[in-house]
Amino acid sequence: MATLPEVLADLEAESAALDRLVSALPVEDWSRPTPAPGWTIAHQISHLHWTDSVAALAATDPAGFIAKLSEVDDPYRLVDQTAAEGVAPPAELLAKWRAGRVALIKALSNVPEKEKLPWFGVAMSPLSSATGRMMETWAHGRDIAETIGADEHLRPTDRLRHVVFLGYRTIAHSFVMHGRAEPRQPFRVELSTAGGDLWTFGPEDAPNRVTGPVLDFCLLVTQRRHPADLALQVTGDEAREWTTVAQAFAGPPGAKREPKR
Repeated sequence: MATLPEVLADLEAESAALDRLVSALPVEDWSRPTPAPGWTIAHQISHLHWTDSVAALAATDPAGFIAKLSEVDDPYRLVDQTAAEGVAPPAELLAKWRAGRVALIKALSNVPEKEKLPWFGVAMSPLSSATGRMMETWAHGRDIAETIGADEHLRPTDRLRHVVFLGYRTIAHSFVMHGRAEPRQPFRVELSTAGGDLWTFGPEDAPNRVTGPVLDFCLLVTQRRHPADLALQVTGDEAREWTTVAQAFAGPPGAKREPKR
């Protein structure tokens, strides 16, 4: 399991890679639609800025975060609403996102390791919060990279270990968020990296098994691909059901992608 400094360093690196990608774009490209329905590139960065900001608020002022959460009328519209409200000219949006990232890393670095921070539907440690931010930054960066055909940015890195870990840890959570009972049997996850390594989670004799490429697992748990479009081998009734509800993020289930095949 990674430490908080390790995750924060990888979050900073992932954010910087995405920053280099979007800061080089012409202004008009920020209005290009991404694979997320109704979201442009500007919406994607706006969402990252908003979630970084509220994560920092949860770390520095938990009561303030809870008060902000109590003002939410419709949690199912919150993500789309805040992304749209935060859209601004690219230079302004970039400046806000950059400042918010610095504030977030500072805030999480100062939280005691075992302290629980409020979040949407679940309290989490600063390590879990940082891991969640890493997951979201990669996922939304993926949408942007696919939009502009940035092949270099699409290549998987070792930073995906945090996304994989979160995807595995949230298996039961995925069922609950979709109104279903938690799985009764354990899961085994075996994922191969581009470099030939094998990342494993769960007992070797688990009846539910998910195997395949690291990238495909990450695309599934971030809801960037439909299960039918992924090279994952799935064994066990609960594992097969999980592929239809998998989500590594907190809050209501997201709008899943349609199959491309």
